[in-house]
This record gives sequence, C-alpha cells and structure tokens, in this order.
Amino acid sequence: MTDEILAAVRRFWGFESLRPLQAEAIRAGLDRRDSLVVMPTGGGKSLCYQVPPAVAARTDIVVSPLIALMKDQVDALRACGYPAAALHSGMDAAQLRQAEREIAAGRHHLIFVAPERMLTPRFLELAARLRVSAFAIDEAHCISHWGHDFRPEYRQLAELKTRFPNASVHGYTATATERVRRDIIEQLGLEDPTVLVGSFDRPNLLYRVIPKVRVEAQVADTLRRHRGKAAIVYCVARKDTEAMAGYLAEHGVRAAHYHAGMDAEERRRTQDRFAAEEIDVVVATVAFGMGIDRSDIRCVIHSAIPKSVEHYQQETGRAGRDGLPAECVLFYSAADVLRWQGLIERSAEDADNPPEVIDNGRQLLEEMRRFATVVRCRHAALSAYFGENYSKPNCGACDLCLGEVVGAADSTVLAQKVLSCVARVEQRFGVEHVVDVLTGAGNERVRRWRHDQLSTYGLLKAMPRKTVTNLIYQLVDAGMLERTAGDRPVLRLNAASWEVMRGKRAVTLLEAKKPKAERTAMEADTWRDVDEALFESLRGLRREIATERGVPAYVILHDSTLRELARHKPTTIEALRNLRGVGERKLADFGARLIEHIAAYERNKRQVSNEMLTGDSGN
Repeated sequence: MTDEILAAVRRFWGFESLRPLQAEAIRAGLDRRDSLVVMPTGGGKSLCYQVPPAVAARTDIVVSPLIALMKDQVDALRACGYPAAALHSGMDAAQLRQAEREIAAGRHHLIFVAPERMLTPRFLELAARLRVSAFAIDEAHCISHWGHDFRPEYRQLAELKTRFPNASVHGYTATATERVRRDIIEQLGLEDPTVLVGSFDRPNLLYRVIPKVRVEAQVADTLRRHRGKAAIVYCVARKDTEAMAGYLAEHGVRAAHYHAGMDAEERRRTQDRFAAEEIDVVVATVAFGMGIDRSDIRCVIHSAIPKSVEHYQQETGRAGRDGLPAECVLFYSAADVLRWQGLIERSAEDADNPPEVIDNGRQLLEEMRRFATVVRCRHAALSAYFGENYSKPNCGACDLCLGEVVGAADSTVLAQKVLSCVARVEQRFGVEHVVDVLTGAGNERVRRWRHDQLSTYGLLKAMPRKTVTNLIYQLVDAGMLERTAGDRPVLRLNAASWEVMRGKRAVTLLEAKKPKAERTAMEADTWRDVDEALFESLRGLRREIATERGVPAYVILHDSTLRELARHKPTTIEALRNLRGVGERKLADFGARLIEHIAAYERNKRQVSNEMLTGDSGN
C-alpha cells in the first residue's frame, strides 16, 4: 500500500516523499479507522484526507467552515488533475444540480461541504446513496467550547456517527491543546481513534515581538522589508483595519481592508484581488484568514495582541505555508490586553455565555500576554504552550535569539520618574493624564489640577508621547504598577513600586530595536544559487497562466517550486519532472511553457552580457 500512496502523491502533487505523520494519517483513512490529526498550518494536513479516496477509488466528504476555503482547495486540486467538487451557498441552482449529478455519478474523490449543509435531508440522502465511508472534519477545534474558535453548528456533526455507523470520522486541526483534543474526540464520538500530534514548531517562521509605539508607521516599516510580497496585517476592530489600510495606501503599499462588516461582494473582491496578486497586503480582522489558502505569504503582522496563543499560532501559521522563510511581527501594548478584556466580557454578556466560558477567555488572553512579555525564545515558548519540548539552545529565528531585544538606557531611572509622577498626582488619574504630566502637556486639565506645578511635570518631555505610554504599560505588565478595573481606570502604586522608587529593585524596560535590513542566515540559505531575476520573471509567468485559467496564482505553482526552477534552470521535461511540486497534470499543462520561458530568459541574459562586453571593448 505504501507504493500506491507514493504513486498517488507523485502523480497529483509531484512529491517524492511524505512529511512526518502523514503516512500514519493516510493509513488511518485507508483503514477507515477514526483519527484526530493535529499538525501546524502548512504542515500538510490536507494531503492526509486527499490521498485515501484517490488510492481507494472512492468518494469521501470534507466538512469545511468557509466557502472561500472550499473554492481554493477545489481549484488547487483540479489544477493537479484531482477530481473534487464543493457544494455551498455561493453556487446558483444550476451549478448545484450539475455538481450533484457529477457527485452521484462517482466522478469526484472529494466533496467539500459546510457543516450546516452536511446534515440537511437532501445531502444526507446523497451521502447515503454514495455509501460514503469516511468523513474529514477540517478545523475540528471549532467543535470545542475550550477551543479558540467555537462554532455551534459544528456540534451537530456528532450525528455523523449515528447516521453513518460504518463510516470513519477524521478530525483535523492546527491548534489544539490536550484539553481541546480530548473534547474534540468526545464531541465527534470518535471510537478508539488514532491520535497523531505533529510538532507545533514552524522553523521557517521568524517571530518578533516589538513594543507598540506608532503602530501605523511601524507596520509600514515592516512591510518595506517585503515589498511586492504577500502579507496580512491583523487588527482588533473594523475601524482599525480601514484606518491602517488607508495609511498604508497613502505610503505606497498596495493594500485593502477586510472585515465582517463589509458586504459579501466587497469581501470577495478584496480576497480575489489578493489571490490574483493585484494587491500585496490585506488589513483584516480575524474574519480573514481561514478562507485563504495562499502559500506564498511572506509576512503576517499583528498590529495588536490577539486574544489567545491559539489564534496567534493559527494566524501566524498562514505565513510561509510553502516552507520558505516568512516573518511574523507582533506589536505589543498592555493597553490592547485591557481592551480585549473588556471585549471578552461584553461579548460574553451579549451571548449570555456561562461564567466558565468568560473565565476561559480571560485565561487564554493571559497566556497570550505572558508569551508577549516573557523574555524567552519565541519558538520554545510556543512549543511549551502546546506541550512540546523544544531542545534547540538558539532557534536563530526570533528577536531574542537574534539579539534584537534590548533594554532601554537608564531603565530604572525612567521607571522611577513614571512612578514618582503617579505618586505626585496622588494615584487618582489614568494613563493619559500621567503621560500629559510627564511630557509637559499644557492642556486645560493639567492646569486646572495645577499639575504643571509638580516636580515631575515635563520630566520626559524629550520622549514621544506614545513611547512614554508604552513605558507605563510595561510597568503594569511587570507588576510594578497597577491599573484599576472599570470604565475610568486609574494608576495605583504597590509594594513593588515603592521598592523601585527607593532604589531597592532594578528595572529593565524594553525598547523597539529596528531589525537588521539584511537577510537572516535562514533566509539567505533558501536563496543560495537562486537566480533572483529569473524567479521574479517566473512569478510574472505564473500570474499570466493563472489569469488565463481563472484561478489564483499560488494554485499554479508554489514559490518554493519557482525557486527550484530558478536554481536548477531545467531544459527538458524529464529534468522538470524531478522538481518537487510539479505533478503529471501540471507537467502536461504548462511544462513546455516553463522550459521555453527559462530558455528565453537565458538567451536574453547572454545577449545583454555580450552587448555589455562589446560596449566595454569599444571604449
């Protein structure tokens, strides 16, 4: 059976081998044994449910939460010559009838369907006629209250075991702690399942956590390192996405916003433009991401802290799905933690959730805050959160291990100035007012309280206002200053505050250090021997082919395959066949075109070189 598996993988996807745990997951599917497969985004989960029906010549069903995700997967599979279809509300009646006829005739190996459609009488009848023997539940964490993205409609999937007692059910997710894994198994009613948990570490991702000061400018500066490349910027609120996208557009970035408040057509247009490489950056709330399968995203930025490590892992996991290096930057401020706390409480009250759900939300947020503030290798910290040991002493792919995290000069003195100001205003005011006093603001409120007469007035007037705000929140995070709850929170001193002011405790405050412009060792290694001009030329050809076929560019070939083409420059179909990512269908569809493009590029390169030599000799 192993030979048959590898033959299918080679035929459709052009891969010569499988990744860790893929073989075991595929065998569970072929043996029709229930399973739960946990692999990081980009770890190859999809192949685990795509291969079994191709090898066994059967039709399986995939439950998927978003229409855009279904469409992307079907487009990608069909480009590989793999027969697949989707049924969703975005199709008109004629399209649905045509797809159902094809499915009933057994012409597809996979059918993608939303959970709410899965259990309709019409679809259940179709599945029964097909004698479906396996169901794959994608994004399976959505069934768990303890997960980070609970969806009530997923709970209905427990009926699958009752309605199809002889079929196997397979859950797939990228982010699930042990408690969530147990809950998925229980909610889906999995029987003696094979549980496969891959490594949560994504070694090709470079993590940076940077103090948030002037976030729009900081985001724009980060994106300059990835000019012309795909990126996602996540914001908390809808209005934040619109403001950020506007700022980026004004500063020469091809960007658009995306959030759930837009109508469906607007959202689809933004997503289509991103997929077609007409824009480089989408600025979005968490409404964007699960619906995009783009493999060549080189940067994911969080302009504010996400509300859980699971969200962070999943959202950053959308970068570098092709295995090439990508950068993930989180701009952190404790103010955003407090903002999330308020949102969690209000949304829980609106939904009338039980207290344990609210407590779980707070706990998840606290774990995320800890990740952002504890000075520890980011790869090691993420691995530890998901119960995995990280053995490397230096990952070489995070701000701490690259030596980019630095303490502000005279941190203890700065802290003493801030805390003294809180004491001088008698612990009766909030962050904004304390910042006003420290920066020497001349507003009416400061004058009314005569705080312009205090000894701490203007002590930090040489610092940008947002830098001072960030220092205050760092002290709150470190437990050296407290901020009360409620609608009008004020700053209060505690025992640690007095220790700092009396010189009995040293303080380290972090400052933003601009990352080096040059490539990291990890990035440089993936570009070794690659003709970068040819790579960019091949990207243009890929866009051209994608436009002709009406599919996203990344469906045609991944960046990793383009780099291999630009590295090896194959001149024959046989040489092209040996490159990872070029299956039989793609070889037949545009293999000759790729070879001719490379040959033309080389001819032009030689011509330019000869002309330069001729010109030099004539001087």
